[in-house]
Amino acid sequence: MAGLSQRRAAFVARLRLPKSRAREATVLVEGVRSVSEALEGGVKVSFAVRSPKLETTEPGRALARRLEALDVAQVDDGELARLSDTERHQGVLLICEEPTAGLDRLVSGGRYLVLDRVQDPGNAGTLIRAAVAFGLDAVVCLDGTVDPWGAKTVRSSAGMVFRLAVVRADAADAIARLEELRVPILVADAAGKNVDERRFDRGFALVVGNEGGGVRTEITQASEALVAVGMPGPAESLNVAMAGAILLHALTREAASD
Repeated sequence: MAGLSQRRAAFVARLRLPKSRAREATVLVEGVRSVSEALEGGVKVSFAVRSPKLETTEPGRALARRLEALDVAQVDDGELARLSDTERHQGVLLICEEPTAGLDRLVSGGRYLVLDRVQDPGNAGTLIRAAVAFGLDAVVCLDGTVDPWGAKTVRSSAGMVFRLAVVRADAADAIARLEELRVPILVADAAGKNVDERRFDRGFALVVGNEGGGVRTEITQASEALVAVGMPGPAESLNVAMAGAILLHALTREAASD
C-alpha cells in the first residue's frame, strides 16, 4: 500500500470544486457507509485513500478488507482531514467515475422522482435516499438542480445515490419523454389534492420543486394532478425533503402491500 502522490492529492482537492468535479466526471465519496454503498452499486473505482482511523470500528475494518483489492493510498489521519470535505472524517475516501444514465432509462409504468431546481444538497440527498427506500426506478434531476454527484449530496444520500439510475435532463426533454411513455406527472403542491385520495396504476413521476419557488409553470401545466400531504395539524407546509418522502410512501404503499 503506497502513500498518496502530490498529483493525486491535488486531484482530490479539485474534486471539492463543483466545476472541476463536473469537468472530470469523477465523484468523491466520503465515509464508511457511503463508500460501502458505492462499492455495492458497482462503481468504477479510480483509487481510494485511507488512514488508520478506518480501523477503529468494525464496519471500518470490514471495509478495509474490501479495499485491499483496489488501488489504495495510505495517509495519516491529519492528511485525510485536509483532503476531506467533512469536519469529522471516518478514515476513507473513494474516487470513482460518475455513473451516467439517460432518459432512455425511463419506461412505461415506471415510478420516478423528479427534482426540479432543488438547490440544497441535503434535501436532494435525502430525497434520493427516499427514492431508493421506496423502490423507485430512477431519479430525474432537471436543469437547475444541485449536482447529484457533489460530495455533500452523495453524503446526504448515505451513498444511496449509487443504488438507482440518476438521470440529468432539461425540463422540456423530460416532460416530452414522460408524455411519450404516458407516465402520469404528479406535482407536489400544498394546494393539491390529498395524495391518499388518488390511485395511480400507470406508474408516476412525482415532481418536487425548488425550496422557495416550487415547480416551474410548464411542468405544472403538463401534470395530471397536483398532490399534497394531508396535514390535520396547524403546520402550513413541510420541508421539501420531508414532503417528498411522505408522498413517495403514500404513492408506493399499495404496491408494497400487494
